[in-house]
Amino acid sequence: MPSEPMNKKRRRKRRGNTSPPLPLPLPLPLPSSSPSSEQEQEEEQEQEEVGLVGFHLKPSASSKSHTIQPLGNLLLLSGSSSNARDPGLGSLRLLPDDLLLDILTLLPAPDLARLAAVSKPLYVFSTHEPLWRNLVLSDLGGDFLFNGSWRSTYSGLVFPHPSISIRDFYSDYLFQSWLCANLDMRPEWLCTDNIDRRRGISVDEFIARFEEPNRPVLLEGCIDAWPAISKWAPDWLIRTCGDKRFAVGPVKMTMERYFRYAAAAREERPLYLFDPRFAEKAPELGSDYEVPVFFREDLFGVLGEQRPDYRWIIIGPAGSGSSFHVDPNSTSAWNAVIKGSKKWIMFPPEVVPPGVHPSPDGAEVACPVSIMEWFMNFYSVCRKWKKKPVECVCKAGEVVFVPNGWWHLVINLEDSIAITHNFVSRRNLLNVLDFLKKPNASELVSGTKDRTSLHDKFKNAIEAAYPGTIDELILKAKEKIAREKKPTFWESVADANVGGFKFSF
Repeated sequence: MPSEPMNKKRRRKRRGNTSPPLPLPLPLPLPSSSPSSEQEQEEEQEQEEVGLVGFHLKPSASSKSHTIQPLGNLLLLSGSSSNARDPGLGSLRLLPDDLLLDILTLLPAPDLARLAAVSKPLYVFSTHEPLWRNLVLSDLGGDFLFNGSWRSTYSGLVFPHPSISIRDFYSDYLFQSWLCANLDMRPEWLCTDNIDRRRGISVDEFIARFEEPNRPVLLEGCIDAWPAISKWAPDWLIRTCGDKRFAVGPVKMTMERYFRYAAAAREERPLYLFDPRFAEKAPELGSDYEVPVFFREDLFGVLGEQRPDYRWIIIGPAGSGSSFHVDPNSTSAWNAVIKGSKKWIMFPPEVVPPGVHPSPDGAEVACPVSIMEWFMNFYSVCRKWKKKPVECVCKAGEVVFVPNGWWHLVINLEDSIAITHNFVSRRNLLNVLDFLKKPNASELVSGTKDRTSLHDKFKNAIEAAYPGTIDELILKAKEKIAREKKPTFWESVADANVGGFKFSF
């Protein structure tokens, strides 16, 4: 189950174009109960200053360096108050914040650093962390030691990066980015757990009750014997993997560098370690787990080394995860949590999640900027739908089965390590074959360089390994459709036109 949609190009919606708009908080009265400590008093005062009373920030959140507030707060102040944004921007003040930041992405690091010294508002925009994240990843690749912030990581190697305090700066766009990076998951986002949970069921029961009808399920107790459960901790992985590099977003990093980053990252979209070649790079990782008995029929295996990517190690800090996507090549998936816990939200294939807009051909998916933004904007919307999402929190030692075609979002609630596999069984073989022969297969098929000919190669390999299987499955599918369309006795004798009965002898 890839954390990024491997079978679709992802196009994130520019912030500010999301519908409905993010409900930016305004100042609210302090709760009547007195805080229990000086630290809590300080946190409450800090939240009140930026209009966050009623929200719970992460312990690491701080607004003391430069407070960015939502524009709504400015409207509630006296008429003499002004926005520190506009003075010092010159003609650039006419540009919306997102467009101004888009322009700044064109600047190299030295120019961006110089621009930060021009004026206070340009300092705010030029020190926007996503700008420096892009510079680090593009200029330094995976050869960086994260130094608490992306700007510090880059500029600390090249030039000084003084920090200054700025107040009375109002921007919905920048505030939303800061809020999404620092807001804790709210309790109401975690309380629903309506997935089927099973322990000790047989393979036949799993197939009949979940895989055949294409329904998700959380399985308990089926990976307790994995050595990975007791062994896989950051220190052990760092020692075992040594200088091997693993895929992290657009770069490759060693485990040591990645865990250093993950321990200090405080951003809206933390980088995810997500590598399909982990068992080849570190064979001990591949021997520390085994496929649960429910998922051992994997027909893509007939392709041997030519099969598309199918298994990944996934490591990420709290707040990292995957926005809504459908798994690649119409495969089903299982995801096993080894350390930590994950919040899952899933919609069946016929229900597109709110805020997600797939293109007609399925090649692109427009979605909110971050997972937290989706929760703030859209979670309450889907809770009112007749077809509500399937939700759960999957903890260490538990496995989620994701049926083919289901939309799903996953966010780590704490630092987490997981293993996931995509697979093809007889229950979804026909779906996979249909997907692989779509006219735009070159855009949709993923995990392999051989996109356009994968259908023929896979079909021929199945027919050679399992003669007659495809024809048998096609026949069963036709019989199932016929049964579902066959009228009952009373439907056969009822006259649909006049509402009476018809008899024939």
